[in-house]
Amino acid sequence: MEKIWFENYPTNAERVLDVEQYESLVDMFEQAVRRHPDIPAYINMGKVLTYRKLEERSRAFAAYLQNELRLEKGERIALMMPNLLQYPIALFGALRAGLVVVNVNPLYTPRELEHQLNDSGAKAIVVVSNFAATLEKVVFDTSIKHVILTRMGDQLSFGKRTLVNFVVKYVKKLVPKYKLPHAVSFREALSIGKQRQYVKPTIERDDLAFLQYTGGTTGVAKGAMLSHRNVVANVVQAKWVAYPLTKQTQERIAVIALPLYHIFALSVNCLLFLELGVTGLLITNPRDIPGFVKELKKYRVMAITGVNTLFNALLNNEQFKEVDFSRLKLSVGGGAAVQRAVAERWHQTTACHIIEGYGMTECSPLIAATRNDSTEYSGSIGVPVPNTDIRIVDDEGRDVALGERGELWVKGPQVMQGYWQRPDETAQVLQDGWMATGDIVEMGQDLNLRIVDRKKDMIIVSGFNVYPNEIEDVVALHPKVNEVVAVGIPSETSGESIKVYVTKKDESLTREELRLHCRQHLTGYKIPRDIEFRDELPKSNVGKILRRVLRDEEIARLKGHQG
Repeated sequence: MEKIWFENYPTNAERVLDVEQYESLVDMFEQAVRRHPDIPAYINMGKVLTYRKLEERSRAFAAYLQNELRLEKGERIALMMPNLLQYPIALFGALRAGLVVVNVNPLYTPRELEHQLNDSGAKAIVVVSNFAATLEKVVFDTSIKHVILTRMGDQLSFGKRTLVNFVVKYVKKLVPKYKLPHAVSFREALSIGKQRQYVKPTIERDDLAFLQYTGGTTGVAKGAMLSHRNVVANVVQAKWVAYPLTKQTQERIAVIALPLYHIFALSVNCLLFLELGVTGLLITNPRDIPGFVKELKKYRVMAITGVNTLFNALLNNEQFKEVDFSRLKLSVGGGAAVQRAVAERWHQTTACHIIEGYGMTECSPLIAATRNDSTEYSGSIGVPVPNTDIRIVDDEGRDVALGERGELWVKGPQVMQGYWQRPDETAQVLQDGWMATGDIVEMGQDLNLRIVDRKKDMIIVSGFNVYPNEIEDVVALHPKVNEVVAVGIPSETSGESIKVYVTKKDESLTREELRLHCRQHLTGYKIPRDIEFRDELPKSNVGKILRRVLRDEEIARLKGHQG
């Protein structure tokens, strides 16, 4: 199976790219600034930050880290904030100081935050005040020596800064009380750093750039060690997907709604867009769909990335139809499979097809994607991105025949160095440069990959393998269904049975109506035995529905009945 797509897949893109055209992410950043100094790099809450200003402020932050905090090359710094202008300033400042960035989900519980800070050994953290109370609960039990505190509006103009910070704290009451007496304000750090000398460190390609933690869905969250080589390579590989953005036009604005601390948004929305000289429209709270749509109506955007749930939520907002889509050339879905019903509605509304990207944290993250000239929904994840080899193997590690299902193994410059301080777990997934993804795929005669599901999510009903994605795709086709997730639950008669959890688009939807719909599209053993309607479904920080939470709830309920 190795390299089969390189030899046979028809594409007008280069099949092997120069993924070492930059020495490091710092080199890539500096070259981008030289190419586009006066173009807006980011827009947030109406405030524009040009590439030149981003360079100046990130240099000041790097100088502060070097001179005041005395942080040395290779030490770790945690960033804990949503999509604000402070994030790219802190990110590039940290990288320019030679530090390793540890991205932290601001919604973490104290227990989760304590684990990640201690596991990474982070010496410093930049945190937005909204989540400072969480940090306060654990900071003295972690390796953190320096806290840099920012408020939501701190990079806005004076008047707007004052207003936003007042509203966030006193009107919306989004800042719980906290006490971090030794914290330094982000604005003060930049002010001090501006007066200090920045010394550019020597950064090698194999130096670590990120400890990017996995979601922990298969156990304790682990830090994927991503080097400058890994991430630069994936940015170059992603340009193959983002081909429409490589064409120079006067105004190229891309929506950044997914949080930049997530690997998909970090690689594509933050780093790729920067390399291309694209302006990123930062959406701080994408869960506020009316506010999100209001922001979209102010600009003619050229690109948007998202997950299935985000696309669906936008489509269900009546005002979204009034957005100007005349310049929209690129829509990319990742994180979870985009359902047919959502993909087709998106195209009807925006006249732009959704490209599906597939990846994982351990691969920086992009592994495969559908072609950028795709004209209809295929249900596939397309083909591996350039410079990426694949194998599809059975349980014994033997290559399967074309058309057969097996686990996807990946090799390429984007594959991580391993898990931070976890050699045993690294050895389980990484052998001779091959990364075992844990995802079950098949490659058809068209050489497109179709992800069937993760090994652990497979449902076995009376000896038959059932893949939740297939069930969810069928249920989602019903016009009265908003969102759906399928899980396998223990059954005395069939080993496992299928249960679906559904949120309604139309309150008149009944279980019998949905079962009849499923009978029309699914063979007998694939029809859900149980249907539960809910007001909402549990989701991760990027909007991915969490099957494991529902499965765990169901198993606990069954055990309770048995007890």
